[in-house]
Amino acid sequence: QVQPVESGGGSVQSGGSLRLSCAASGNPTSVHNWCMGWFRQAPGKEREGVAAIDNGGNTSYIDSVQGRFVIARDNGEDTIFLQMNNLTPEDTGMYYCAVAACFSADHALRTMVTEGFGVWGQGTQVTVSS
Repeated sequence: QVQPVESGGGSVQSGGSLRLSCAASGNPTSVHNWCMGWFRQAPGKEREGVAAIDNGGNTSYIDSVQGRFVIARDNGEDTIFLQMNNLTPEDTGMYYCAVAACFSADHALRTMVTEGFGVWGQGTQVTVSS
């Protein structure tokens, strides 16, 4: 059973940076056409996809983080990272890592929350103050 474990959250001021990591035990790369992604949930709001990457290295981002966040992977360690730059208070929330079989990174980003599939981590808190 694959199990993602997140780390790297914290508190920063607006304009600052954070780097999140997600280590997926259980060898997710053994799954044909797998994706890993970052999702977030702010207080009082629905969970949303932030960024995803597939096993071909293709990536997908929501518009609000395009150009500020970068998702990358270390296949040898089944680990993904999310480098978050120029953070704003609107980026505050609990960030979850998830892994699932998928058609593409874009498919994963658009459907893992709405269709409720994949294996999810416990989350790591990101707080950005103004």
